[in-house]
Amino acid sequence: MDQEMERVVMKLIMNGGDARSFSLKAIQSAEKGDINEAIELLEQSNVSLNKAHEAQANLIREEIRGLEIPLSLMVIHAQDHVMNAMTVRDLAQHIIKAQEDILELKTLSQGRI
Repeated sequence: MDQEMERVVMKLIMNGGDARSFSLKAIQSAEKGDINEAIELLEQSNVSLNKAHEAQANLIREEIRGLEIPLSLMVIHAQDHVMNAMTVRDLAQHIIKAQEDILELKTLSQGRI
């Protein structure tokens, strides 16, 4: 694997890992009732995922142009990081929404007492 490919693979791994971590922190914030912080963390996750997606799209474009992209365990590992980050981010969006709804219902029920 040449240095340029290593750089792209590390960009995928680092940004995918960052995105996943931000999403998990967003879930934790939502569970604590801090929806605003959860949304901010989810935005940070999206920024990291966008960086990973950009690197991924560049690889795809290079392959379309005829450049042979070497398939290695590191490339597969990098793609796995990105896909896991996307899945956790998608789940975090639903969990945050559910926590937001729960908080709203609690507020409404307390107002009736």
